[in-house]
Amino acid sequence: MAGQESTEVLIVGGGIAGCAAALASARTDAEVTLATKARRPEDASTWWAQGGIAISRDDPEQFKQDIIDASAGTADPEAVDVLVEKANDAVRDVLVETLEVPFDTGDGNDDFDFDFGREAAHDEERILHVDASTGSYVLERFLAFVDDHPDIHVLDDTAALDLITHEGEVRGAYLESGGDVRPIFAGATVLATGGVGDLYPESTNPSGSTGDGIAMAALAGADVADMEFVQFHPTVYVDEGGTLLISEAVRGEGAILQNAYGERFMPAYDEDAELAPRDVVARAVKRERDLSGEVFLDVSEVDFAGQFPDLVEQCEQRGIDWESGIPVTPAQHFLCGGISVDGRGRASLDGLYAVGECAHTGVHGANRLASTSLLEGLVWGLRAGEDAPGREPMPMDVPDLNDRDPALPDSFAREKFTRLRRVMGEYVDIDRDPDELDRALGVLRRLKGEVDAYVRTRTSRSLYELRNASVVALLIARAAAENDESVGTHNLVEPEESVGLHAE
Repeated sequence: MAGQESTEVLIVGGGIAGCAAALASARTDAEVTLATKARRPEDASTWWAQGGIAISRDDPEQFKQDIIDASAGTADPEAVDVLVEKANDAVRDVLVETLEVPFDTGDGNDDFDFDFGREAAHDEERILHVDASTGSYVLERFLAFVDDHPDIHVLDDTAALDLITHEGEVRGAYLESGGDVRPIFAGATVLATGGVGDLYPESTNPSGSTGDGIAMAALAGADVADMEFVQFHPTVYVDEGGTLLISEAVRGEGAILQNAYGERFMPAYDEDAELAPRDVVARAVKRERDLSGEVFLDVSEVDFAGQFPDLVEQCEQRGIDWESGIPVTPAQHFLCGGISVDGRGRASLDGLYAVGECAHTGVHGANRLASTSLLEGLVWGLRAGEDAPGREPMPMDVPDLNDRDPALPDSFAREKFTRLRRVMGEYVDIDRDPDELDRALGVLRRLKGEVDAYVRTRTSRSLYELRNASVVALLIARAAAENDESVGTHNLVEPEESVGLHAE
């Protein structure tokens, strides 16, 4: 049996939510271990957050209403209250005063002396940003701070494979690094593992977004909720080099969407046009692409080079002639559901917390308001990190994970992932046909069964990531098939409606 290591608080994930939890726990003098799969900042979803981070400013009630409206009335009002009431203090304490993030400055007429942007479905300008690269500026400083903190032990290139449980209590996790697997016991375990982008053919998430935390929690018996609500970002450039998200802030500054005929179409879909909620814009972009062949983001009325130099640089690196319009398509962006938690990030299993995108706080409901993901990760990360310390780890005898059969070829996981992504992209996408969801469930059940058979006798990071992805894909498809109401990001279509859209 492997040796017994322990820590007071174990945090799995190194984005803004995990770092915030580590910071808050360390402030109580707790012993903290932070394990992250990332080997560099770009491997975390936080890095790729372009638009910024929303705050309440001096009108939390309007901020709350915007969140609820964007969710199609499905967000949990009590959870939204936590977010908006803690927003200003959390941002000031951590991002402004502790990390000194260089947010773009404003005119000095606000308690926060910054240049606030506006994005889709926001009633006012309330988005703090650093050009269109806010996430990278935040995460670089956060990781450097955490790495230098004497009470936080950081394990990079380290994946959690499974939770260690005993009679409904989580006591830590099996960690893998460099092929070695060992258990680490913890008084509290905080999952901050990010999103599920690897489940879809095209996503704005970094590689490695395989839903690990959600799968591990669900397999351990934790409650999950709202898994059908998968958000697609409406303006993503896609080529053989991958995806490039074109920030919502660009539309906030006046960019418009046009189809291949040069027609602006969003006013016909929603009175807020390009600033409608993401789910509305994403569906409209998909349908206009189906009808005309392409959709472009026209930035001719925006000082694109002056206001978004980072995006301009990325466009030029990809060979995009942005002055002639940027070809865009919807791509998977964010999971609104996840591990069910309360206002302190506590899951249904004792000793388990979840924060960030892998958690379901209730804030987002069926559709997330733009630039609230970093804020939710920060607020719930701090609250979970404050609550988690104080429990002694309880090591116990645990078996080694099985690894008695020969390793699988490298192509095995790749081929299975290709199959999984094809199913999710075809059947569990923006528009969902109930019959196709049933078809997806059949394929995903068989895939999960195949993967489970290999996991019983082999242990590797890629195999466990595939297991996690298959578990989460099945949770998403099952929740979608069980929800017969179109709301927010969950949009049901009849077979003839889907065919008609492509035939027109």
